[in-house]
Amino acid sequence: MNLNTTIDRAAAVPRAASAAPASEAAGDRVGHLFRALTRAGLVHPLQPLVLQYRLTDPASGRAGRPEPKLGRGDPHAPDTPSPRIEPAQLLQRIQALPALPRAAMEALAALRDDNSSPEQCAHRIGQDQALAARTLRLANSAFYGLAGRVGSVRDAVTMLGRRTLCSTVTAAVVCEQIHAERCEGFDFAEFWRHAAGTAIAARSLARMLRLDEETAFTAGLLHDIGRLALAAYFPEQFGSLLRSAHADDQPVHCVEERLSDLGHAELGALVITQWRLPPAVAAAVRYHHKPPLPTPAGGPRPTRPAPPDLADVVHAADAIAHALDLSGSAFESVPEIDLASWGRLGIKPAQLLPIFRETEEGVAALSEALGL
Repeated sequence: MNLNTTIDRAAAVPRAASAAPASEAAGDRVGHLFRALTRAGLVHPLQPLVLQYRLTDPASGRAGRPEPKLGRGDPHAPDTPSPRIEPAQLLQRIQALPALPRAAMEALAALRDDNSSPEQCAHRIGQDQALAARTLRLANSAFYGLAGRVGSVRDAVTMLGRRTLCSTVTAAVVCEQIHAERCEGFDFAEFWRHAAGTAIAARSLARMLRLDEETAFTAGLLHDIGRLALAAYFPEQFGSLLRSAHADDQPVHCVEERLSDLGHAELGALVITQWRLPPAVAAAVRYHHKPPLPTPAGGPRPTRPAPPDLADVVHAADAIAHALDLSGSAFESVPEIDLASWGRLGIKPAQLLPIFRETEEGVAALSEALGL
């Protein structure tokens, strides 16, 4: 069965169940999310799967985000060009970023060190009161089924494990670094719900592919950090770009060349390099919209399919988070998928449905822990 046939059959479900308002609403919303690709005559491999998930899982869509509103850009918004930002301005601002907090970096180092005891990890986390409080809040969330049972950071380390806490600490640290309250049209909570969804989906995909889960989580969490930096440090220009993109009903990354020659993906990679996070994370962020070919141009032709890498994982995870509608934005839209990258992952439909559920539930827990 080809992909077009699959989509036709999936799309027929809400028509057959036209008497069920919930089914119709789910079909309408999924269609809205993939509207840009439909207009371009493109087929997205996630569309029939998300529709199936929404129609067959009664609990889907209830966790991790507010109820979205169907919406389009304001057709009456003024079509004024965004003031350009020179790459030198962006680089200067990124180079001025403060280092990540020492206490948090020490906590992360302890959690990544297999020789560190739970007591040592708890001590490092406890050096930052806000970090300790968020750790306990996550440990007692309904997602882990431990509500009211975790009374100390040491218990949280033991019960949740280092890798889960490493993800939480990373999320908490990054949330504290850059704020964008002054940028009109930019919603901080929407941004972080999408980032959390991408991180959790990336970790799930990495687990399935036997890649490093926590590196995938970090790369997913930070994949749009360049966009956050634009909203925080150039609020007027980026706000103007958002209004223009919404008025044209275009994904922001498709029109950001109006703002600067340095796109948010490249800018994000520079932020990560400035923070001295792993080079693999910077590379995945740089290429999360267009993963490169695994072999250099002009190199020998591979004798077998290339294995997926971290950029492939984050590229797919970003699409999953958009398709699950986690941000709750009226302007949410699923980006085009690179089919060569998708093919390298070798994902089967049956493997994705549990990832959808895990991602939605994980976003709900992480949003609770981070106060989003």
